[in-house]
Amino acid sequence: MVDDLYQETILDHSKHPRNCHVLGGANHQAEGYNPLCGDKLKLYLRMKDDVVEDASFVGSGCAISTASASLMTESLKGLKRDEALKLLERFHDLLTTDSPVTQELGKLVVFCGVRDYPARVKCATLAWHTLKSALENKEEPVTTE
Repeated sequence: MVDDLYQETILDHSKHPRNCHVLGGANHQAEGYNPLCGDKLKLYLRMKDDVVEDASFVGSGCAISTASASLMTESLKGLKRDEALKLLERFHDLLTTDSPVTQELGKLVVFCGVRDYPARVKCATLAWHTLKSALENKEEPVTTE
């Protein structure tokens, strides 16, 4: 039953992604590419006083990649830079370790099943690696390889 809800959430965010547009006034941005699946995205952040005021993305990708970017941009708004990086770490741990699933990640727990499919982990984490690059103002595109 819970797995069905998680799957529905991922499908909803992949078919109707939130914050999927070029963000006017963005002062941080980065590009990411997953050659394994062909996912590509550009992430936009508007930061003020070290806080993510707004976030958006554009690109093309599989359902998991698109849903991850959609849910990530929703989760970032209002977070300080260090909080966003800690969220990235917790999300990465959710997908790459056997740690118990807790509700501290909120809606992001819908991706817990991805860890059972190692090839899909790169799809789910592409937006997050791109986030780190954007926060660090790196100019070269991020790749999951």
